Amino acid sequence: MHHHRDPVVLTAQGAVRGLREDGKSVFLNIPYAAPPLGVGRFAPPQPHASWGGVRDATEPGPNAPQSKRKLGSVDMSPYFGTGWARGEDYLTVNVFTPAAAGGGLPVMVFVHGGAFVAGSTRSAMYDGSAFARDGVVLVTLNYRLGIAGFLHVPGAPANRGLLDVVAALRWVQENIAAFGGDPHNVTLFGQSAGATIIGGILATPEAAGLFRRAIVQSGSALGAFTTEQASRVTRAAAEALGIEPRADAFAKVSDERLVEAASRLAGIDLQTKTHGDPLVGLSPFSLVLDTQPAQSVAAGLSTDVDLLIGTTSEEGNLYLVPVGKYATSIAGDVDAVAARSHPDPAQLVATYRQTRPKASFGELRSAIMGDALFGAGSWALAEAHAAHPESATFCYEFAWRSHALDGKLGATHTMELPFVFDLPNLPQLHGPGGLLGPDKPPADLAARMHETWVRFARTGNPGWDPYDNERRPTMRIDAEWTQLDDPRSPERQAWPQPAVPSPVRAPLKDTP
Repeated sequence: MHHHRDPVVLTAQGAVRGLREDGKSVFLNIPYAAPPLGVGRFAPPQPHASWGGVRDATEPGPNAPQSKRKLGSVDMSPYFGTGWARGEDYLTVNVFTPAAAGGGLPVMVFVHGGAFVAGSTRSAMYDGSAFARDGVVLVTLNYRLGIAGFLHVPGAPANRGLLDVVAALRWVQENIAAFGGDPHNVTLFGQSAGATIIGGILATPEAAGLFRRAIVQSGSALGAFTTEQASRVTRAAAEALGIEPRADAFAKVSDERLVEAASRLAGIDLQTKTHGDPLVGLSPFSLVLDTQPAQSVAAGLSTDVDLLIGTTSEEGNLYLVPVGKYATSIAGDVDAVAARSHPDPAQLVATYRQTRPKASFGELRSAIMGDALFGAGSWALAEAHAAHPESATFCYEFAWRSHALDGKLGATHTMELPFVFDLPNLPQLHGPGGLLGPDKPPADLAARMHETWVRFARTGNPGWDPYDNERRPTMRIDAEWTQLDDPRSPERQAWPQPAVPSPVRAPLKDTP
């Protein structure tokens, strides 16, 4: 029984009927590309067939094939969702829009994280209601994951999951005005693997003009595998499946078996003569590019896009605390993560000891791991983008510490997301193992953080000084917000930075 006030919108592919509730309209499970079936799983995304009549857009749809992910004692279900919701037509978007939307509203398009193998629009944390309430049209999207999305397969285009995100951005250009959005004011934002994908899109010439601003939350623009590294994963996947490493052979394998094989690919050594493993062994999937996105941006791609970029203060804790490795860390663990991620590990460890004289081995291990995974690649992107003054760059560090897991989880990877989506009261984030821990977060942190993201989407200015490569102003976000110049200077300078070509117009001072 449909309420007569339930909104119907005509998209280029056909009409959709959503739900109107609490001053917003919600449309779930709208296809932006054809279902990726058989050999189509290893092809670029194709246009979706149009439909007659009105398609129901009131129920959550299927998501990309994936296995359930657990991270020790922390409840990550609000983040990863509850696993694989089966169905072929999963290249879809959800749209949240103010009910009385006239038009011309800022649009925000969110790309979820999950290590390139998990996550979807079904996750509780990606409810866009607060954005719609505040006059933004919010779009969340699914993309291909794991072997179908990111394995480097001879005979198939690389980075198919990234191509899906670009196809969703094209869908937004074509359709979002019908939902009240301004296609000329689109902010692409994402976290973790989603943020790394956005770094890749900043380096994708075909995506130019599809969005005006980008927010990169705990991603890495130095996180791509080389073709040589990716080929090792391909060989291992083909061996696990007993097939030839070619697209036509992978195309015959069921989604179940692809998901199962992907979960057996941990621990492949990706160190080559010329390159370390940018994901320090955490995931066998990433973007595959022989030039890192930070270098492409340094060379002048995406100079017309405003960029907001940042990390959390204790990114690495998520990979250590919930699995019992933080407290048991010894000096050898610190040396090992440095050796995996840096050409001069002893110098790196010495720098971190110097800047953190009271740190435990767990803290040093987490800090180096977090910067190897996210810090160095975020700083490099900020630096590369800020070298081109045509558009603005802004940096933040999210420093609020959760007291979850006996006070140890801290300002870890993913911790900023409930605040960006203004969902600090989500029940799954509380209780035993809940990410936000036993204490109530500062009363206005979510309101302010969310408002800042909306302000950046609307105006291109989050409310603090733009980043430049001399002062490096960065907003530290905690119970109090404090703008600092270059807050992690010695640690940051310990990482090799990709060469940034100085623009002819405004030569930069050489930074050490």
